[in-house]
Amino acid sequence: MKVIKFGGSSLASAVQLQKVLNIVKDDASRKFVVVSAPGKRSGEDIKVTDLLINYYEKYLNNEATQKIVDKIVARYEDIMNELEMNKAVLSDIRHAITALSQLPKENNPHLFDAFLASGENNNAKLVAAYFKDQGLAAVYKNPQDLGIIVSDEPGNARILPSSYDKIAEFKNTEEIFVIPGFFGYTEAGDICTFSRGGSDITGSIVAAGVQADLYENFTDVDGIFVAHPGIVRQPKTIKALTYREMRELAYAGFAVLHDEALMPAYKAHIPVVIKNTNNPSHPGTLITTKRDTSSEPVVGIASDQNFANIYISKYLMNRELGFGRKVLQILEEMGLSYEHMPSGIDDISIILRERQLSPEIEEALIQKLDQVLKPDELRITRGLSMIMIVGEGMRQRIGVTADSTMALAENEINLEMINQGSSEVSIMFGIRKDQEKQAIRALYNTFFNK
Repeated sequence: MKVIKFGGSSLASAVQLQKVLNIVKDDASRKFVVVSAPGKRSGEDIKVTDLLINYYEKYLNNEATQKIVDKIVARYEDIMNELEMNKAVLSDIRHAITALSQLPKENNPHLFDAFLASGENNNAKLVAAYFKDQGLAAVYKNPQDLGIIVSDEPGNARILPSSYDKIAEFKNTEEIFVIPGFFGYTEAGDICTFSRGGSDITGSIVAAGVQADLYENFTDVDGIFVAHPGIVRQPKTIKALTYREMRELAYAGFAVLHDEALMPAYKAHIPVVIKNTNNPSHPGTLITTKRDTSSEPVVGIASDQNFANIYISKYLMNRELGFGRKVLQILEEMGLSYEHMPSGIDDISIILRERQLSPEIEEALIQKLDQVLKPDELRITRGLSMIMIVGEGMRQRIGVTADSTMALAENEINLEMINQGSSEVSIMFGIRKDQEKQAIRALYNTFFNK
């Protein structure tokens, strides 16, 4: 039995919805269908979620909302017209969207979540109605009725462990459940949305709850690429990777799937496959707990930008008791969080997001570090990119770091920082932002294009 999730691009138009129908009909084991709100139909189009944010802002500022309501409803109606559907469900959708402007503004921390969640919720109603029109035994299933009960944290809800037993009651359903992603209900009955990647989280929760054999996550790409296709021309698709590798790549910049979305499926040991709605026959990328790592030491290359490096050097630093604690205490007192902290005998680097360092904060930080630590050398370097190579096979392969640094050296790319985690699943390189693309291509050629 499979849980299947479709993203916004897969549900943006009637043409896309017909593809979704064929995918569901093609496999009778696809019993739980999680849907996002309709995405963009073209580059110039506006996602339904963005229209709902506009609607929320107008309502909050006491502006007229009828035009934006009509625009949102029209997105659903256009799909129905193109599919020549029975439009009985449209009145329910219009009523639900209009009713948002009747919700209380004052002392209502769940107001924004209610607006956002309506995109997915109303789309699930439309998709269920379409499936039914086409002869499938499909029903719309509200997250509250399914048992998705979450913590009372608007915009950052977490599933309550007791929810899984409730969801499990539906695992033997003969019907196809169409479930809106992105949100759940608090114990008090308020709508609360998950963080970014919310619909992926819903799919993962449902898969864990019903103990699915597979969680299929349909997007608009043929799985996960080894490197960013905007940087490397026609990069290879990753056939399989582990949850740990996926988490490392997602942290380092991969945007296909938010890493936290996988946690419910990971804990329940349910494999996940990333597939393409527009090319469903492609095997996609399988994410699982274990894989054969003997053939390839590196599974992927990811990068992220806009980091800063605080470099501190002091002779005999390693013999100065509490030096690291003092550094961390200063960062904590100034409200700064760090990403990495590689160190040597006499020096230490603190990598943090550049956006945290305004000119005033940077000046105050330097003064504080200089005053408390009395270093021999202290400098802050901005405009860095972090490139990470990831692969559980690196533990069995000698020379991965040497091959990487040689590739970078041959391309005249200067390393500002290098750091390997204790798990030996990833190696991170800090370089200047203007050399990022060149570095990724050099590493790709070394590990994937021999």
